[in-house]
Amino acid sequence: MSYTALYRKFRPSDLSQVKGQDHIVTTLRNQLAGSMVGHAYLFTGTRGTGKTSIAKILARAVNCENPTENGPCGECAMCRAIADGSSLNVYEIDAASNTGVDNVRMIIDEVAYRPTLGKYKVYIIDEVHMLSESAFNALLKTLEEPPEWTLFILATTEVHKVPATILSRCQRYDFKRIGIETIVERMQELLTAEGREADERALRYIARKADGSMRDALSLLDQAIAFQSQGTLSYDKTLEVLGAVDTEVFSRLYRSILNRDTLQCVKIIDDMTMQGKELTQFVTDFVWYLRNIMLMIASADAASMIDMSSDNLAKLKEDAAASELDTVIRHIRVFSDLINQIRYANQKRVYVEIAFIRCCEPRMAIKDPESLTDRVASLEKRLEEGNFNYAPSGQNRTDSQEPVIRSDVKLQDAPKAVPDDVRQLMENWPRVLNDCGSDTIILKTCKPVLGDDGKLVLYCPKDDMVSRILNNDAPHATISEIFENHLGKKVEFTIQDTDNEELFDALYDLRNMIKPGAMNVPIETEEDTEDF
Repeated sequence: MSYTALYRKFRPSDLSQVKGQDHIVTTLRNQLAGSMVGHAYLFTGTRGTGKTSIAKILARAVNCENPTENGPCGECAMCRAIADGSSLNVYEIDAASNTGVDNVRMIIDEVAYRPTLGKYKVYIIDEVHMLSESAFNALLKTLEEPPEWTLFILATTEVHKVPATILSRCQRYDFKRIGIETIVERMQELLTAEGREADERALRYIARKADGSMRDALSLLDQAIAFQSQGTLSYDKTLEVLGAVDTEVFSRLYRSILNRDTLQCVKIIDDMTMQGKELTQFVTDFVWYLRNIMLMIASADAASMIDMSSDNLAKLKEDAAASELDTVIRHIRVFSDLINQIRYANQKRVYVEIAFIRCCEPRMAIKDPESLTDRVASLEKRLEEGNFNYAPSGQNRTDSQEPVIRSDVKLQDAPKAVPDDVRQLMENWPRVLNDCGSDTIILKTCKPVLGDDGKLVLYCPKDDMVSRILNNDAPHATISEIFENHLGKKVEFTIQDTDNEELFDALYDLRNMIKPGAMNVPIETEEDTEDF
């Protein structure tokens, strides 16, 4: 005998077995008891919430010979015939594969004849939004004034695609997402009937992953108990078979982001990849963890809204205490966008690593104004700790090195002789700034000065971003290329930084040599620059 999936084996047979849709069950009970059944119903809502199940219960109830408070009796000849699919009174039509006007015309021709047995001919049209425009138009008149023995039940997950003319002819019932507690309770009932046991943590994880869909929850449960065929279904085995990750991993990962520990983030991602975890689900679950942190920060009473064990909840509170709300919201946006990017990507791991590195290094997100909050917070933390030095890994130069500057240059004193190429570059400086990209943003913050050797020195206040650029050859090469494009020849220059404000202020700014007319050249502002 072939195996029957749990969601099919335990499909509700009457209204009392329908879970999570009390508002609809109560209405239909009253209609059946008062003989006030309508001629057309529209059931709408997310997948797996009971639309088709209630449609079949209603189809049996209106034809049942001995109806009860909960709908069909399930024992009479009509109930048994409809249940086993041998009745000619109930027609189930999949609109996804029967979209044309010809399919609707067949229905119109059939409704003219009374049922040979029973009271009603019931037409259940699933995914009705898939019908073509001409098919909807053909159905309009029949749907508005059908014969008294005809009942239409339309079901859809995308009600916004159903024409308003159809909506106005139906009683609309919106199916809600089913709560976690309700799903867990239902799964416990089914496991008891199957003679199996499961950890509550495992069932709660399945219920949360189902996202309000009872059918999805039962399908996942089916998969989990098949993986662990004997004994109590454990939480760890459930995570293993569903490719999921324990909350403790997310806590370690989030702590790495808070500590700006890029290497640790990459190591954790590598571990998850080697364990065969599905990265799309991994990122989705991490977004959910960030959502819990956001709620914990936003409200002290949010713990009651978070479905988590007491141990994990304690870790979550610690993570929330070390976080800022704006930063968490930015991270949620980053990883929400990432989910869409990697859904069909070939190199998912690379995209995931980039996203985590962006969160660890907010200075990389120059286009994102919200990252400035993280950058400022990082600087404030360093100031509080008295840490004014920055030494990236692989740094070759020493912090004590100062640029070679003319010793006879004093505040606001212009140099006596400026090389022609440097002078020409200063006259083109506004246009040079227009060519700045994200990796040459240093040009907007530096002070161009003249060194002892007569060469150009780009002198900058010392900060993290400048220090990182100084240890990367790519920005230097890009700036050199920009200079050459404007002058037609190479310009020798160096880039230096200092935290000596007095020295910085005393240096003569070569931009003072720019002629007034040159300043009329339009320069893109930071708001207009795509890279900033």
